[in-house]
Amino acid sequence: MIILIILLVIFLIIAIKSIKIVKQSEVYIIERLGKFHKIADAGLTFIIPFIDHIRSVVSLKQQTMDIPPQGVITKDNVTITIDTVVFYRITDPARAVYEIQSLKKGIEYLAITTIRDIVGKIDLDQTFSSRDAINDELRSILDEATDQWGCKIDRVEIQDITPPADIRDAMEKQMNAERTKRALILQAEGERQSAITLAEGKKAASILEAEADREAKIRRATGEAEAIKMVADAKSKEIKMVYDAIMKANPDDKLVQLKSLEALKEVANGDANKVFIPFEATSALSSIGAIKEIISNKQDDK
Repeated sequence: MIILIILLVIFLIIAIKSIKIVKQSEVYIIERLGKFHKIADAGLTFIIPFIDHIRSVVSLKQQTMDIPPQGVITKDNVTITIDTVVFYRITDPARAVYEIQSLKKGIEYLAITTIRDIVGKIDLDQTFSSRDAINDELRSILDEATDQWGCKIDRVEIQDITPPADIRDAMEKQMNAERTKRALILQAEGERQSAITLAEGKKAASILEAEADREAKIRRATGEAEAIKMVADAKSKEIKMVYDAIMKANPDDKLVQLKSLEALKEVANGDANKVFIPFEATSALSSIGAIKEIISNKQDDK
């Protein structure tokens, strides 16, 4: 009975040692008698107790590695501190276990030396403005170097670049000076644009004013011309009516001369300073004295 119990316990121990459950996104590296035997994928797997041995459990998930901040000297001899993070995943678990003693240490050391090499070829200003280019170049170099270790570098990101305190102060002063310069340029540009706009407005107003004045003068002259024309037409009609009446009356020379004198009186009462007397009117003027004399003699005879 005791022997059966002992055998049952041994069987249970062997069964427990033989049956292994591999989790999702993981693989087991199994060695047999100290030599690589197989890679056990996710699920149920069996091994031979005391002969097979699980060398390593390898995760196939994408993993991150934070590279410790490193002091790096730029091309213009400025020491800066760079903090980097690497995203990687294992594509060949066996090579990741057997080709290098510590994959994480290998990636870390390789990243440090590569960062120093890349940043040492560029100036300080370029390290701030060319982060994407540095990230791409660093990822490409690391991916090529770690391919033999069964590792794929998906991404490399520079988290922070810290220059020395005196360099930071100088950069802040430079940035403030640039901001002040841009503000002054924008202010001057605004003032110039405002002056141009005001000048164009004044010019347009002057043009409109001149055009309005010219239009007013034209309208005034047109109105005066129309008024003169209307007066002239009225006078012409009056003269024609008088002429027609005189012609119907069949006047003699004395009456014509008298009417001429009346017309001359009307002309003299006008606004003109000078009066031009027609030659024909002089004969009428010369006969005025005679007419006056005749009228006076008739009055004396009475």
